[in-house]
Amino acid sequence: MTYIDYYKVLGISKAATEKDIKNAYRKLARKYHPDLNKDVDAKSKFQLINEANTVLSDSAKRKDYDEFGQYQPNDKSSSQRNSYQSKGQSREDGFSDFFASMFGEKPSGGWRKSRQHQPQQNKGDDYKTELKINVIDVFQEHKVTLSVYTDNIRISIPAGIENGQTIKILGHGAPGQNGGRNGDLYITFLIENNPKFVRIGKNLYTELDIDLYTAILGGEITFDTLNGKVKLKIKPETQNDSKVKLKNKGVPAYKNEGSSGFLQITYKVKIPVNLSSRQKELFEELSKL
Repeated sequence: MTYIDYYKVLGISKAATEKDIKNAYRKLARKYHPDLNKDVDAKSKFQLINEANTVLSDSAKRKDYDEFGQYQPNDKSSSQRNSYQSKGQSREDGFSDFFASMFGEKPSGGWRKSRQHQPQQNKGDDYKTELKINVIDVFQEHKVTLSVYTDNIRISIPAGIENGQTIKILGHGAPGQNGGRNGDLYITFLIENNPKFVRIGKNLYTELDIDLYTAILGGEITFDTLNGKVKLKIKPETQNDSKVKLKNKGVPAYKNEGSSGFLQITYKVKIPVNLSSRQKELFEELSKL
């Protein structure tokens, strides 16, 4: 069987540190993971990368490999080599015959890896990222594409997501080791609020300027909310800082379709300026009535 240079597989030197091995493995595992790389030979490369990491990241295996790995397993000229002699050409769990010849044994029931060198399955590292969205985007569920470590991921953003809220996307972290499951992706949302509106939970608060004449006589105003236009009927003799609540014009409740908060509008009556002489006379007449 053919000798496998595990250092060459990971693209590192024999003097590589544990950190060097870990970094090289993570980089190559992301590149050749079958879920991310659709090339026909990606799976076999990924298995070989896992195998190299299994050996070199384990101090005992690495020591044995450095000492005896260069010998042909079927060479019986040395008693030390005999303990690593090949028992056949079978493969199990994605490991090569070369790996089995050094770290495995063949009982009557077939191939198995020795307990001493049983590779440990490790979950991949979790990824964390932040995503900025506008407050308008939280009014309905929508899809976006994220670029995470060169991979494009399509996700759905639920309506009503809040600023600082974090959601978990299963399996979109770093690849696992030795058959372990992938890590997860954690996304924290940073919501850019509209300066005209203040959001507290699922409710919105804003102010609206109205002129003195509309406040006194009443009228109708078309107002732009964050999810459409509404017509506001201003009652006669509306006072400054009067408030009105519009039901279901706030933000949708998170994962509670059909439920939304309210929009509260505070009227700010503006006193007219730069009055003409005639306007001042009219106000004087009103003040005497």
